[in-house]
Parts: sequence; structure tokens; C-alpha cells
Amino acid sequence: MTEDTPVTDAPAQTAVADKPPENAAISGAATLPQGDLEQLTDGIIAALKTVYDPEIPADIYELGLIYKVDIADDRTVKVDMSLTSPNCPSAQELPIMVENAVSSVPGVKETKVDVVWDPPWDPSRMSDEARLVLNMW
Repeated sequence: MTEDTPVTDAPAQTAVADKPPENAAISGAATLPQGDLEQLTDGIIAALKTVYDPEIPADIYELGLIYKVDIADDRTVKVDMSLTSPNCPSAQELPIMVENAVSSVPGVKETKVDVVWDPPWDPSRMSDEARLVLNMW
């Protein structure tokens, strides 16, 4: 984890992952032990990095398509994600791929994925890694 992650202050929740601001804000229930929360967070991020848009050679996490990840005290996970465009040809399959990837993380009880359009995705959300892969310097 890095020191650049946005900190989310929500009631009964603590910021978990220190990631670049273009990537997901990850928060977890304060009742989960910190070690468990960190392990879940690392596993979820690793799982998200295995999901690729079939048309783009960068994973959805580095593309900045994952806006928010909430880990509840019962270890259910809610993911808010967007797509590069409302007309994205992968609009049906990507949320299912995200749900399956996150659900495969040991310790995750259940996963719910919501596609959100506010704020709309734009290339400024991409990480340096995604920019490098896509040659967008």
C-alpha cells in the first residue's frame, strides 16, 4: 500500500487502502480486525487487477474504472465501478467479471457490483501504469 490513497471518512468505517487517487477509495467496517481488513483489501485489489476490458490491454483497476469498494463487517463487499463509455461493448460482462473476481478472494462472503455514471469516467482516472501500457504520455 502507498501513502497516496484517498481517505474516506464514513461513520463506523476506516480508510483501508492507500492507493493513488485515480483508483478506488476502499473502506472497511471498523469492527473488522485491521490485519483482516488489510488482507481482504490486498486480495480484492489483486483480484480486480485480473479483470481486463477485452478491448483495452490494461486492467480495470489501473484504468480507474473502480470508484469505490466497501467492505462490511460481515465481509460482504460492494463495488461501485464505471465503464469507459455508456456504449461500452463489454457493459454486460465486465460487472459480472468483477463480481466473480472479488467473490473468489478468501474471506469475502458476498459481492455486489453497481455500475455508476457519476462522475463519468475520463482518462485522467488512469494510473501511470495504465498510461504506460496504452502509450498515453
